[in-house]
Amino acid sequence: MTAAGFRIAMVAGEASGDLLASQLIQALRDRLPNAVFYGVGGPKMLGMGFEAWHPLEKLAVRGYVEVLRHYREIAAIRRDLKRRFLADPPDVFIGVDAPDFNLALEKALKQRGIPSIHYVSPSIWAWRGQRIHKIGAAVSRVLALFPFEPALYEQQGIPVSYVGHPLADMLPLEDGRDGARVLLDLSLLAPVFALLPGSRQSELQYMADTFIETARRIHREIPEAVFLVPLATRETRELFESALHRCAAQDLPIRLLFGHAHQAMMAADVVLVASGTATLEAALLKRPMAIVYKMAPLSYRMMRRMGYLPYVGLPNVLAGKFVVPEFIQDDATPENLTQAMLNLYADKPVCERIKAGFLALHLQLRQNAADKAAAAVVDCLHSGRHHAALAAA
Repeated sequence: MTAAGFRIAMVAGEASGDLLASQLIQALRDRLPNAVFYGVGGPKMLGMGFEAWHPLEKLAVRGYVEVLRHYREIAAIRRDLKRRFLADPPDVFIGVDAPDFNLALEKALKQRGIPSIHYVSPSIWAWRGQRIHKIGAAVSRVLALFPFEPALYEQQGIPVSYVGHPLADMLPLEDGRDGARVLLDLSLLAPVFALLPGSRQSELQYMADTFIETARRIHREIPEAVFLVPLATRETRELFESALHRCAAQDLPIRLLFGHAHQAMMAADVVLVASGTATLEAALLKRPMAIVYKMAPLSYRMMRRMGYLPYVGLPNVLAGKFVVPEFIQDDATPENLTQAMLNLYADKPVCERIKAGFLALHLQLRQNAADKAAAAVVDCLHSGRHHAALAAA
């Protein structure tokens, strides 16, 4: 710790991590107003006064094949961070998700006596369960977002804190459908479908055409349907627009939105969503959905061999059963997706049961996560200072 306050290093590897880290920074500033934050982060972290040594986008790569293409650049960033952190140690390091990048860095720092916290438990419950031993060697504490995760770590003697999920704190408990439709200038009676093909360019490359063809088929069955497609960046918007041209689908009633993903999902009757954090967002917004995912064939074959749960979407993982349908890789055809979306749209009793289950999930995950996470970090900082004082004595 310097005279100015604690020095807190952080690394976030994608947009969802940027959001989690920015909320944690705010909660930590409330407790430690003189703390400084630095490492790898995105725009939300920068808005909180974070000093970014490398841009978050450099780490936002998913899938074995895709990571291999960028391996040299990613490895160089990790070497640079390790060198700088070891030469001038922070009071604590917080790896925000991105386990494939962060765990090796955390292990190196922990071995040099730097407390290392991993915020967001890696998906040991879905695949690569043997990685829990690697996590134990790398971290001083895990901050878990889901209620079933702490028991997995406690069985291995790994310090863990359940903090809940920040999205459950952010998103409203009530149904915001009508307000979202007014905001987006949509009829309260129109059939509305939200299409979320992913936030990464690689996801759009594999899934944009499938989403568009699904919209075309739904439109044939429901000519008055409206399709909302929120896209996070200029690059992903350009990829989707190129897919519209490629599929000769410019005449479909598709509205592209720059951001506004939550409003698009709230306004929708049914959501078609790429597997990832957006599936949890849709669940917390109480929206029936079909989950889809496609990736490089080699990446999929490698991941399928290592998986041991029958589902990949977070709503199903948290429920411990298939609550909403999933279509992965070769099953993710426009025919299958169209049928699933039409079935959900037509079956109002099923939709009401899904919404009731999602409300119960929302209440379980709403724990004031950023505040609980900040309390765990502060405990670690004070513990580390206490140990340092004892060592000096």
